[in-house]
Amino acid sequence: MLYPQRFHQFTKEHTDTLAALLCGVLLFFGWFALHLGWLGFALLLLPAAYVIGGYESAREGLTTLIKEKELDVDLLMIVAALGAASLGLWRGEYHLIIDGAILILIFAISGALEGYAMRHTERSIRSLMSLTPDTATIVNQTGEETIAISQLQVGDEIVVKPGELIPTDAVIVSGYSTINQAAITGESLPVEKTVGEEVFAGTLNGYGALKLKVHKPAASSLIQRVIRLVEQAQTEAPPSQQFIEVFERGYAKIIVIAGILLATLPPFIWGWDWETTIYRALTFLVVASPCALMAAIMPTLLSGIANGARQGILFKNGAQLEKIGKVRAIAFDKTGTLTTGQVQVSQVIAASNYTEIEVLKTAAALESSSEHPIAQAIVQAARDLNWVRATEVQAIPGQGVVGTANEQQVIVGNIAFIQKYVNKLPQELLEIAPSWEDEGKTVVWVAQGESHGDEYQVIGIIAIADMIRPEAAGTIARLRKLGIEQIVMITGDNQRTAESVAQAVGIDQVFAELLPEDKLDVIRSLQHKYQTVAMVGDGINDAPALAQASVGIAMGVAGSDVVLETADIVLMADKLEKIAAAMELGRRSHRIIKQNIVIALGFIGLLLIGNFLGNINLPIGVIGHEGSTVLVTLSGLRLLK
Repeated sequence: MLYPQRFHQFTKEHTDTLAALLCGVLLFFGWFALHLGWLGFALLLLPAAYVIGGYESAREGLTTLIKEKELDVDLLMIVAALGAASLGLWRGEYHLIIDGAILILIFAISGALEGYAMRHTERSIRSLMSLTPDTATIVNQTGEETIAISQLQVGDEIVVKPGELIPTDAVIVSGYSTINQAAITGESLPVEKTVGEEVFAGTLNGYGALKLKVHKPAASSLIQRVIRLVEQAQTEAPPSQQFIEVFERGYAKIIVIAGILLATLPPFIWGWDWETTIYRALTFLVVASPCALMAAIMPTLLSGIANGARQGILFKNGAQLEKIGKVRAIAFDKTGTLTTGQVQVSQVIAASNYTEIEVLKTAAALESSSEHPIAQAIVQAARDLNWVRATEVQAIPGQGVVGTANEQQVIVGNIAFIQKYVNKLPQELLEIAPSWEDEGKTVVWVAQGESHGDEYQVIGIIAIADMIRPEAAGTIARLRKLGIEQIVMITGDNQRTAESVAQAVGIDQVFAELLPEDKLDVIRSLQHKYQTVAMVGDGINDAPALAQASVGIAMGVAGSDVVLETADIVLMADKLEKIAAAMELGRRSHRIIKQNIVIALGFIGLLLIGNFLGNINLPIGVIGHEGSTVLVTLSGLRLLK
C-alpha cells in the first residue's frame, strides 16, 4: 500500500502545478487571439483555461456544498469568474472573460504553491524506518523460528542478539546486557538488565544475548500505548487551527447572500433597470471576492516557512508558524534536547602522586576491550594519549573490569567494586564523588597494584555525564527576553540529574521520572494555565506530549521517527537557539498577516462603496481587486528576508 500512496502524492502535487501552468498558457493565448480579433479561437481557449484552472476549486467547493452544506471561497471564486464571463458574453465585452480567467489563475497558482509546500515539508521529514522490528525470533521445540510480531503469544520465548531492537515488552529469563531505553524513558545512560527484569519494545539491546518471555500481548506494549496516545492527542486540535476555514466559509455565505439581494431588490427599491442591477451585482461578486483577503495569509505563511527552512527550521504547516509566536509556556525534554544524549568524560581527578593523564590512560587500557557506553566514553577521551590495550581482561557485570596493564593489575568500576580490593580510599576523592553524583554524573573509580600482589591504590576518579548543550543556557535566557512566562523540564530521568541540568541552564520547574502518559498530563496542565504551550523533545517517549502541545518541536538529528512524524516543527540541525528564531519569525508573520488583512479589507470596502455609487465598472473593479491581491502578496513576501 506504500507505493500507491506515494504515487498519489506525487501525481497530486504535480497535477496542481501543471493545471496552473496550462491555465496561464491558455489565458495568454486566449488574450492574444482576442487582441488579434480571432474571436472564435479565443472562445475555445478561454473556456479551456476556466475548466483546467478551476476544476479543482470547483470540485472542492461543490463537495463542501453537497456534503457539508457549507459555502467556501473556492465556490465563490468560481461563481464570480463565471459571472464575469457571462456578463462579458451578454454585453459583448469579451475582455471580461479574461478578467474571470485571471481570478481562476490566481487561485490555481495559490493552491498549487500551498499544496506543494505542505507536501514537500511533510515528505522531507517522513522516515521510512519502523519503530519496532516486523519480526521476532522465537524458541520452540524444533529450534529457532522467525515469525511476525503480530503472531507472538503470551508465554512465547524469544531471543534477542546484541545490537538488535527488542520486538515487544517481555521479561528476561536468561542472559545479561545493557539496554538503551532512552527512546522510552528518556534515560541518558543504558540500563543494565538481568534475569527477572522487564524490557520494552523498541529499545536497543547492548552487548549481551538475551532470552525473553512474552508476558503481555504485543498490542499492549508500552510503545503501542505511546502510538495510541499520539493519535488521541492529534485529534484534539485547538479551535484556533480551524479559524481560517471557518472565516472563509462565513465570509462566502455573506457575499453570496448579499450578491443575491443586490441582483433582485434594487429595481423594486431604487428603480434601477435590470441590466444595471445585474451588472452591479456581478461587479460586487468580483470586487468582494476574497482573493486579496486569502492572499493576505498564505503567501505570508509560505514565505515564513521558506525563511525558516533556510535557517534549518522546518514548519509542517502554516498554522504552526502563527501559533509559535503566541507561545506563553514551553516544556523541554532533557536527554537529547537540553543535553547531547551522548555520555562523555566531563572531569578527571587524580589522587596524590598521580596525574589526570595517567588516570585516563590506565582506565582506557582496560576499557578498550568493552563495548559499554561508559567504556567507550573513556576510550574516546583518551584517544590522543599513548596507551597499550590491557590483557587478561575480565568484566564483572554491573560492577567493573579487572585486567593487566603495564605489568600491573588494574581495576576500573564503581565504588563498591573498588572497595573489594582497596582497604582505604583517598579522603579527598570520597568528598568529591558524592557531589558529582548529586549532579547526575556516573563516577568511575580507577585503582592499580603490583601484579599478583595484594596491595592496590586508587589513582583517580572519572566523571561520566550526558553533556549539556553549549547553547542551552543562552536559549533559555533568550526565551525569557521574548516574554515566555514559564519554562519547565519534563523527563524520564531521575530527579537529581534533572535538577542539576535545570539549575545549570536556568529552567523554572522540573518534572522528573515521568512515563509518556505523565508527560502528557504535564502538558495538559500547562495548557490549562497558559493556553498556548510548546514542547521540545526527541524520543518516542516525548511523542504524546508533542502531539498534545499547541506546538510540538522535534530535534531533527537526534529525534526518533515517530517524533519527527508527530511534531509540528523540526530543528534540522538540533540547534536549540533556533527555537527563539522560530518564535520571532512567528511573531513577524502574525504582524504582517494583520497588516495585510487591514489592507485587503480596506480595498474591498473602497471598491464596494465605489460600486454602490456607480463610480466603477467591472474592468476597474477587477483591476482594483487584482491590484490589492498583488499588493498584499508582495507584503507577505517580506518574510523571505
